[in-house]
Amino acid sequence: MDVQIHPSWKEVLKEEFNKPYFKQIVTFLRAEKANGKHIFPPGPLIFNAFNQTPWNKVSVVIIGQDPYHGAGQAHGLSFSVPNGIKPPPSLVNIFKELKTDIGMDMPVQYGNLTKWAQQGVLLLNAALTVREGDPFSHAKYGWADFTDEVIKKISDQKENVVFLLWGKFAQEKQSLIDENKHFVLKAAHPSPFSVEKGFFGCKHFSKTNQLLMQNNLPPIDWKLLTP
Repeated sequence: MDVQIHPSWKEVLKEEFNKPYFKQIVTFLRAEKANGKHIFPPGPLIFNAFNQTPWNKVSVVIIGQDPYHGAGQAHGLSFSVPNGIKPPPSLVNIFKELKTDIGMDMPVQYGNLTKWAQQGVLLLNAALTVREGDPFSHAKYGWADFTDEVIKKISDQKENVVFLLWGKFAQEKQSLIDENKHFVLKAAHPSPFSVEKGFFGCKHFSKTNQLLMQNNLPPIDWKLLTP
């Protein structure tokens, strides 16, 4: 699958790659491909979050559930879509909150969040792959074990990371985070089904930067450079 992952993460996660659950993931993905299933994102982008955000740069974590399951949408960063793909509804709502929170101009046909990732925002989906047209289809095949370990390693080995937990699923990961060392901001999910229940008005983007600066860490430039 020509997996690409930053060397810093290879070192941090080397034990995980040798555990039985991870071998189960690999076996499952090979079986899916052998059965002609289309898997998103493409192989080289499965670990894109870890490739774009090196271990030493992680200062913010945004947890999603699993990749977009439509053709061309997923590229390994939670909530993000590649250039040329129209932003899905949840991402549009994120942009609306950014507009009211920090005054960011609303991108219309642009939803690539790579700029955030390269500044230290780990855009982590709990499951790193999905079958085309079948949401959550890979969620029960070991990915949660892997990404839970990622969250725990960040919690154990780093300090002053801001975790943004949007919606019930992400908030279930709160128990993995040492809140004596890190910051947890919670809100409703930006999905159209729940956005009015507490995502709009959460001001997580400005609050994140306040927390980072209070700890002498560089703030995130949330504004996107649209084409």
